[in-house]
Parts: sequence; structure tokens; C-alpha cells
Amino acid sequence: MRIRPLAALSAAALTALLLAGCSGSPEGSGTPSPDATSATDLCSVAAPEGDTAAAVTVSGEVGESATAEFEAPLEIESAERAIVVEGDGTEIQDGDYVSYALAVFDATSGESLQSGGFGDSPLPAMPITVGSGADQFFGCAAEGTRIVMTVPDTGNGALVYVIDVLGVTPAADWCAVGEPGADFPSVEFSAEGVPTITIPATEPPAEVQIEVLEEGDGDVVEPGDTVTVNYTGMKWSDSTVFDSSWERGEPAEFQTTGVVAGFQRALEGQTVGSKVLVSMPPACGYGEDPAAHELGAQTLVFVVEIIEAKPAE
Repeated sequence: MRIRPLAALSAAALTALLLAGCSGSPEGSGTPSPDATSATDLCSVAAPEGDTAAAVTVSGEVGESATAEFEAPLEIESAERAIVVEGDGTEIQDGDYVSYALAVFDATSGESLQSGGFGDSPLPAMPITVGSGADQFFGCAAEGTRIVMTVPDTGNGALVYVIDVLGVTPAADWCAVGEPGADFPSVEFSAEGVPTITIPATEPPAEVQIEVLEEGDGDVVEPGDTVTVNYTGMKWSDSTVFDSSWERGEPAEFQTTGVVAGFQRALEGQTVGSKVLVSMPPACGYGEDPAAHELGAQTLVFVVEIIEAKPAE
């Protein structure tokens, strides 16, 4: 697998669904878009409440499997939102990471299309920011909230979403970096500069840990920069390499905000020319659910060489 889909699969799938079903401000939807409003907070950019969304009945406790019942076909003329259960936890602020569960239903047939994150395996947390597309769904909902969103057909069929807000963590606290311990992976580079990672026979750390193997003298990588890197990724559990640009003979290019949180932490704040070793727990990688992604429930180790960084536009 290539590093470009490093953003957690379920989060990426949700974002794709959100943007496909509610991109910008759908014609006639009444949904505000960041380009058309001076709103600076998530409460203001959430989709409006409406009778269509309110007509959807959801059964099941928040955090447990959700079943949506409605009279199909459900006629959806505009994007609408309804709060089924009002949470009493922390409200989402711009940039916060949100752990969530998701169920998606076909508004025409009532068929369940996708479900994940319920029970003990929430979907990988994703940042909710103004203008992201997901902001219209989540708004500034508090932890413990259950949301229904109805979205008209914009090419993928009309959809009904049920989203449970399971956890809210400030961006600065999400996947915070700790110092590597004594039992941290080691790296050796060949004469050609290709790394070999050795994983110790110990339990992996429960937090993101980073070691700068070689500090570059280039520009500092800022959030949102587009970086060019070489990398090798390995699973802590069995020391197998699952992806390597070095092996392909071609570096990768992507935005720091387009990868999983643990990898993002290894990039931002480093200098161009640096070589960095990072270990990340499942929550900061592809999540706790192996059924949601082939690397789910895995602690991952990456060696990264930062070749270039271009400022975000």
C-alpha cells in the first residue's frame, strides 16, 4: 500500500461521503458554507435543522449499533440535521479531534450501506475544522450526541447518516508526543541510504514516540505543508514492512494534514533534511478495528526522510 491513503480509511471514507453528499452548499439546501458566511465557529456552519431529518427515528443507545427507521423513499430536498440525543460532554471546537461511530442508510430503499465504530472500536478520530465538509455534519456537538443528517442526491444517491460523537480531544492533546524509552526500535542505513528497522521484543509504547536520527538544516515543516519524503513503514507486532518508498525507488508527496495523526506528528516541527523514527499506537494510526482497515489495531513504526517542504497555499 502507498502512503497517500495514510489518512485512516474510515475517516477518509466518511469525509468522501460527506463531501459527495454535501459539498459546499448544495443548491437550495440552505446549508451555510465557509465561503458564504462570516461565521468563525462550528456551531454556525452546521447544517440547518429540518422536518425531514427530524422524521427519522433511531433506535439503540449512543455508542451502540444504530438502526434508522423512516418511510422510504425519503424525499430529501435539502441537507438537514437533527439532534436525536443531546450530549452533555465537551463541545467540539474548531480543530478538535473527534472519535465517532457512523451508520449510513440509502434514503430510497432504507437499506443499511455502512456501519462502523460502534461498541468498543470507535472509528479513528478525525479533526473537525470549519470548511472541511465534516463541519456541516458535526457542528459544535457535544460528546455523547447522536446526530441524524439527511443529504439529497448529488450523484451518489440520497443518504441518511447517523453519527455518534464518542469523544472530543483538543488538537494539542491528540496523539501528544512522548520521549522514546530504552526499548525503542533502532535503525541502520545501508551505503545507499536505505533503512533497516529492528523492533525490540517488548510491548509497544502506548503513546506516539519520536526520535530524530539526523537533524536537517532546511526549513521547518509547518502544519499543512506539502512534503516530499522517503519512508519505510513496519508493524511492531511481527516486524513486517507493509510499505516503503525506498523499495519503490520513488519518494512520496502529500500534505501533512492528509496523513494519520502519528505520521503528522513526525513531520510537523521537523526540519527539511531530517531523518525521523516514529512509533504510533493504533489510535494515532489506522484505529483499533482490524475489520475497518488492514492496519487496524497495529502499532506502526516509520522511518522518514524529509526531502522537501512547500508551504500551504
